[in-house]
Amino acid sequence: MALETNLNCYWWQAAPPQAAPVAPWQDKTDIAIIGGGFTGLSAALTLARAGRNVVVLEKGLIGEGASTRNGGITSGNIRLSADQLKRRFGAERAQAFFDEAVAARADLDRFISDEKIDCDYKPCGRLVGLTGQFSADKITRDNDAFEARYGIRPRFIEKGELSDYSGSAGYDGGIFRPDIGGIHPAKLLHEMARLALAAGARIFSETPVLSIKRQTTTFTLATDKGVVIADHVISATNAYTDKAQPWLKRRLVPVISEMIATEKLGANQVQALMPKLSMFGESKQLGYYYRPSPDGERILLGGRRMHKDSGQAKQRLHDGLSAIFPELKDAKIEAHWPGFVAFPFDQLPKLAVHDGIIYPAGFCGSGTVWARWLGQKAAMMILGKESETVFANLAMNTLPLYTGDPWFLPLAMTYYRLRDRFSVSTK
Repeated sequence: MALETNLNCYWWQAAPPQAAPVAPWQDKTDIAIIGGGFTGLSAALTLARAGRNVVVLEKGLIGEGASTRNGGITSGNIRLSADQLKRRFGAERAQAFFDEAVAARADLDRFISDEKIDCDYKPCGRLVGLTGQFSADKITRDNDAFEARYGIRPRFIEKGELSDYSGSAGYDGGIFRPDIGGIHPAKLLHEMARLALAAGARIFSETPVLSIKRQTTTFTLATDKGVVIADHVISATNAYTDKAQPWLKRRLVPVISEMIATEKLGANQVQALMPKLSMFGESKQLGYYYRPSPDGERILLGGRRMHKDSGQAKQRLHDGLSAIFPELKDAKIEAHWPGFVAFPFDQLPKLAVHDGIIYPAGFCGSGTVWARWLGQKAAMMILGKESETVFANLAMNTLPLYTGDPWFLPLAMTYYRLRDRFSVSTK
């Protein structure tokens, strides 16, 4: 799958992709990191501050990949439900997944605060609009348990209360999480690059890795600018993994997620539709995620791509926005852009190691939190520091004959769309 070029990405208006500063080529390094997104830069910053020699090899410009194309919602979602995790791993380990999600989200908050990062961060909460089957009693019990464990109080929002949170009449209830917020993802990415460079990391943009060969104690990475010999390699390419890394490519399913941004609607109209200026999601399998722009003047909405044609794909998102907020049926769409997200076959993020290479990958569309967190964990693994994570040592399987081209995606999308359509609300 290929994405259209000349993207009109809203986030790039304030923080466009850029070339890394010119630096002398490094033919030897302690650690080579492939990929300069949230994952790679998080690892690079951690390692460089620990005094290691670090080289980041980025195929495109800095800020050109998925890290700057997402919704900027700090959800840290786990795709599998608590019941699914319990059946697979048992109750204790299932709980560890949610413990780590809370820790990772809090660590992003700490990082932004401690480093004084200008990325329009707002801890404004997120409302998930509920449709279809749900039990208000079960949600309330789950919320009580969450508060007892973490000291964070999610709220079940009755239909009659929804107008305090959203101007949409399309939901039967909601769950509000106060610990989730919004960022400007492109600003965060460039701030991370600045910090990594200041710590001594060398970043080479427009430098694709063509091959990786393992020697006895080192790795040789061939690029179109020269060869790098490294003691360790971290692959931080995720959904943008190419044929130079066939092992990883066969274990990830790349999915196109895309977004639109409206014209300036004015702060009054945006606040009328989003009274708390919070982040939003939906309980549907193929629901939308949406939010106000950082300046409160526009609305941004995203979802999975359903059409090969870019024009039809853009119209589908606009139709989705109009279904949520009929007032915006005639609003102009000023930006539309896609990006790849990656799913392992079991839909759980990974910190995998294969043939000596460390692979933080498979963030399932929640890379705003997981990419930075697992990049940091990969770096700590090399440093020999405490790096325990429930996402390590998980099997990273593939399918027979699968090479990285997800031919089955249209079937899966149709299945999930039918589930959403025929779900009956039973409160």
